[in-house]
Amino acid sequence: MTDNRKAELLSAPVEHIDIASFDARPIIDAWEKMSFTSRDAARAARILNAALEDRDCSVILTLAGSTSAGGCMHVWRDMVRNNMVDAIVATGASIVDMDFFEALGFKHYQAKEIPDDKTLRDLYIDRIYDTYIDEEDLQACDHTIKDIADSLPPGPMSSRAFIAAMGKWLADGNAKKEGSLIEEAWKAGAPIFCPAFSDSSAGFGLVKHQAERIKAGEPYLSIDSVADFRELTEIKIKAGTTGLFMIGGGVPKNFAQDTVVCAEILGHEDVEMHKYAVQITVADVRDGACSSSTLKEACSWGKVDTALEQMVFAEATSVAPLIVSDVYHRGAWRNREPRRWAKLFE
Repeated sequence: MTDNRKAELLSAPVEHIDIASFDARPIIDAWEKMSFTSRDAARAARILNAALEDRDCSVILTLAGSTSAGGCMHVWRDMVRNNMVDAIVATGASIVDMDFFEALGFKHYQAKEIPDDKTLRDLYIDRIYDTYIDEEDLQACDHTIKDIADSLPPGPMSSRAFIAAMGKWLADGNAKKEGSLIEEAWKAGAPIFCPAFSDSSAGFGLVKHQAERIKAGEPYLSIDSVADFRELTEIKIKAGTTGLFMIGGGVPKNFAQDTVVCAEILGHEDVEMHKYAVQITVADVRDGACSSSTLKEACSWGKVDTALEQMVFAEATSVAPLIVSDVYHRGAWRNREPRRWAKLFE
C-alpha cells in the first residue's frame, strides 16, 4: 500500500516550458502600453534585449529559488544554448538538486494533492511548495556527486571547476537526459558558479567523500569559495561591459554584483558598474535585507548603474518565460560573439 500511495503521489511529472514554442513579443508589446508589473516586465525584456544587442556586453544569469524544479529548467538551458548567457551564478540546489538531478534521469512531480507532511516524510517524498521530489532519487544524486569527487585529484578547487567536471561527466555518455544546463554550459564554455555549493545535494556527497578519505587517512577534495569570487571577478575585469539577469536574490545576486567592488579592491579602479540589470523577485524591500535590496540601492555600493535597470516584483515562473521568449524571438543573440569565459581557467 505504501508503494502504491507513493506512486500515486509521484504520477504527474513537471513539464518544462519551451520558450521557442510560443512567441511572447505581442504580449511584451502590449504590456509596454500598460502599467504596474506588466510595464515593468516589458521594460525588463527591453533591457535584456539591449544587453544582447550590445556587442561589448557579457550577460550573467543568477538563479535562486526553485524555478528549475517548477518548470523553467529549459528556459535557463536554452539561454545558454542560444548564446544569451555567458556565465551563471546559482544556488547549489538549482544546479545539483534540480538540473543535475534530472540529467540523471530523475524527475520533479506536480503535487496534485498535499497530504500531511509527516505522511510525505514516511513515504520519502520531499516537497517544494506544490512540487515533489523522490528522496531516494535525490540520495542517488548525492552518491553520484561523491563518485565524481572520488575521481578528481584531492585539494581545493572552485565550484566552477567541480561543475565543469560534472558537465564533462555528463557529456561523456553518463547523462540519462541530454541537454541539461550543466552539460550545455560546459559545451558552450559558460562557467557556472555556486558560491554556497555545499548548501545543496552536492554537500551530502562531498561530506561523504571527505569523511571516507579522512577515515582512510587519505587527502580529499574541498570547494574553495574564495576561488569562486576571484574567478568571477576575473571574468568581470576581462569582460568590461556586463549585464545581469537575476532570478530571485540570495547569495547569487550579491555575489555577481560584488565583482565590481572586488575588482576595485584589486586595483582596477576603472571597472564599470554592471551596465544592464534586471531582477525578478517577490522579496519585500521594507526589511532592509540584501535579497530585497533594489538595483538602485546597489548603485550606492558601486555595483549597478541606474540608467538601464529594472526591478520586476513578480513570481519568476510566471514572467521570466515570457521575457526570455520575447528576447529569443527578437533574435539579437544570433549576432553575438560567444564569450567562452571558461577558457580563462584552462
